[in-house]
Order: sequence, then structure tokens, then C-alpha cells
Amino acid sequence: MNSKIAGLYAITPDLADTDDLLYRVRAAIAGGSRVVQYRNKTADPQLRLTQARALQALCAARGVPLIINDHLDVALAVDSAGLHLGGDDGDIAAARARLGAGKLLGASCYDRLELAEAALAAGADHIAFGSFFASSVKPNAVRPPLDLVTRAKKRFNVPVVGIGGITPSNAPQLIRAGIDAVAIISAVFAAPDIEATAREFQSLFELH
Repeated sequence: MNSKIAGLYAITPDLADTDDLLYRVRAAIAGGSRVVQYRNKTADPQLRLTQARALQALCAARGVPLIINDHLDVALAVDSAGLHLGGDDGDIAAARARLGAGKLLGASCYDRLELAEAALAAGADHIAFGSFFASSVKPNAVRPPLDLVTRAKKRFNVPVVGIGGITPSNAPQLIRAGIDAVAIISAVFAAPDIEATAREFQSLFELH
């Protein structure tokens, strides 16, 4: 099982200001974020590429894998550590073929173990479920039960990521269920002190 997907998995908010984005990600990494995913649903292609290049340089310098959300072309262009695909964001087998065996490839599986099984068979090496809690980013997302984590961990020997409305107060529920990583946007990047909040999330894993 790859061990790179663990602990706090910070997902970037939609920011047009690249300097601000880098400042926030730098703070999250300083607080202990083990993985960063670049996700920007509002950027145009040029800004997306510019931000991805800057984040790749930052993350590589700090030994933290950068995963690109949705955009295989961007992941290839900046030589990121990997790619994450949602259910409608591209073919996993095709992405694996183009990425090569050495790159990380995650897949959103929502509330369905059969999606996880298909994604892993196609070449994904870690899987994400959620939204486990009410999420401001995706308010209408499906809400899987916590025991889905336990069932997934028993069935698949890969890292399992939880996403959606996760805070320092509810994250322990997922950690007790066996989650390997928690993917966070708002609770980290909208926090008054990003570094301290990242440290709080990461410390929860060290307590279990």
C-alpha cells in the first residue's frame, strides 16, 4: 500500500491570486499537511497552469506530493506527483496509462464500494469517499455512513480518504473508523490561522 496518502490532505480553494494561494499552501504544509491537491474550478487554463507550476515547485521543495484535481494535461505538464479524478472527470485506465506506474492516482467513489472496486481495477491507487458531513463546497453531495470506511478498509488494501465538511471536532469519528487521510478545503484554508489548524488536524492522527 502506498504510504504517501496519510494524515491531513489539504485541497486548495478557488483563488485567482497566485501569491495568496502559495502563502496559504505554505502555511498548511508548515502545519504538517502531508498531501496537497490543487483544485480550482474557476481558473482559466493559463492561470491553472501557472498556479500548478508554482505549487509543484513549492511542494517539491518541501517533500510534499502535489496532486492535480481533474486535469490530466496539467498533471503531465508540471510533472506533479499525481492526479485525482471525480466520477465524471475522465477515464481512470487512460489516465493511468498516460501517467505511468510511478504516479499517484486517486478516485472519488462517493458512497459506493463498487465504484472503488472498479477504480482500483482500472489503476487507481487510493480512493476517496464522501461527503461524510455537511459541506459548503458541495451542499448536495451524497452522505455515506461512517461504517463505509471500515468496510472499505477491510476490502481494499489501499489508502482511504474522507472528504466533505470535516472539522477538527468530527475528524476523530473518521479516524476511529480507519480513515487514512482527511481531505480538507474550508476548515483549513478559511481558518484564521492556517498553520495552527493544519497542525491540529495532523495531531489527531498522531493520537490514534
